[in-house]
Amino acid sequence: MPVREYLLTLCVTAAVTYLLTGPVRKFAIVAGAMPEVRARDVHREPTPRLGGIAMFFGMCAGLLVADHLTNLNEVFEKSNEPRALLSGAALIWLIGVLDDKFEIDALIKLGGQMIAAGVMVMQGLTILWLPVPGVGTVALTQWQGTLLTVALVVITINAVNFVDGLDGLASGMVCIAAAAFFMYAYRIWYSYGIEAAAPATLFAAVLMGMCLGFLPHNMHPARIFMGDSGSMLIGLVLAAGAISVTGQVDPDVIGLFAGSERNAVHQMVPVYIPLLMPLSIIAIPACDFVFAVVRRTWRGQSPFAADRGHLHHRLLQIGHSHSRAVLIMYFWAAVIGFGALGYSVNSASMWIVLGIVFLSFVGLVLLLLPRFTPRAPRWAERFVPPRYRRRRAAATAPDAASPAGLAAAAAPEDGGASGNRVAREHPAPVAAGVAGVNGATAVGARPRLLEGRKAGTSR
Repeated sequence: MPVREYLLTLCVTAAVTYLLTGPVRKFAIVAGAMPEVRARDVHREPTPRLGGIAMFFGMCAGLLVADHLTNLNEVFEKSNEPRALLSGAALIWLIGVLDDKFEIDALIKLGGQMIAAGVMVMQGLTILWLPVPGVGTVALTQWQGTLLTVALVVITINAVNFVDGLDGLASGMVCIAAAAFFMYAYRIWYSYGIEAAAPATLFAAVLMGMCLGFLPHNMHPARIFMGDSGSMLIGLVLAAGAISVTGQVDPDVIGLFAGSERNAVHQMVPVYIPLLMPLSIIAIPACDFVFAVVRRTWRGQSPFAADRGHLHHRLLQIGHSHSRAVLIMYFWAAVIGFGALGYSVNSASMWIVLGIVFLSFVGLVLLLLPRFTPRAPRWAERFVPPRYRRRRAAATAPDAASPAGLAAAAAPEDGGASGNRVAREHPAPVAAGVAGVNGATAVGARPRLLEGRKAGTSR
């Protein structure tokens, strides 16, 4: 079965990425690719970057294994798209590595993204036609296809780069999107027998392996960041798969199974058009990208100027913990990606629409959860965590016998030195729901780095 070869490719890519991430982390520390914590960062300690190095070599290993498998070898013999992907990925990866180490200008990165997209176009990975509902297949000229391909690559790369703000967020969301994309492309290839969809299926399998292999090292608290070398790389691979299946698969072939070209276009539209301007499989990063550009230009800033106004930052501001904010973003990515996948399989099923509506309602409840913290009845307070217990008036004032009370009493006696020492040794507890505490499970702000600690040390 071909699916076994795809699974083998995925496992090899994930294993190589996972095994190389540890040595890459040590190399990043030695190379000094550990920038100091900035005001807009969520993490509190310097963390090495360059995780994209392990992801790139994992991708190379996956493509190398696929080239030597019986069924997947035909993808390399009949199509030049894997080589086009490797060429563009190598270029964008080098630019990302330089940015992780030296932080190059945003316009230079934008130019590099356009050049990488142009390299893929020159080798045949481009959009040739578009399926339009009610019209059929619309052929594109060479310039139209090139401009549309470059625009899709740049939008997808920056959308993934913008969402890479929390530990494990970008790699997890792209992995979910790649899983939905793999199932769709594999259905087009295996069910309809369209070999033009095989490269996109291979790209999705390799992308899942890259993200799954890197994710254990990147979960909160992250030991290493993928950096721009990783975020731009996975964004380019995701865009390459969308370009391959959107602009290379001829609807006339599917028309043989659907009855007519118009019906074939209608069957493909639920996923094809969202894939084209990626609003389905990476809808959350795309929305975040658009909001960020509008927000920054409205303030008179550069669209690439960093800030703390992204969607994941807002989740932290309203009270979600770091892990819960990441899981909520995972949830929305899965609802949109797999919802579009289910709708493409059977667009006439009302159960799919009702299921998407119900899951969207659940997602809205999760978003507003910090605003409605439940309180347990008094008889059950001993069985629930402290944050769900009712507050008592006595708990608001520090007791004279408590460590906080001792600290307050010792402060005026000797000018505050002894009081500060006692307060440091016995910090006062922080009540749940206090402003400035991220998440319902947090008990206080994490301490900043000591002034004497070197920026180059690891966690």
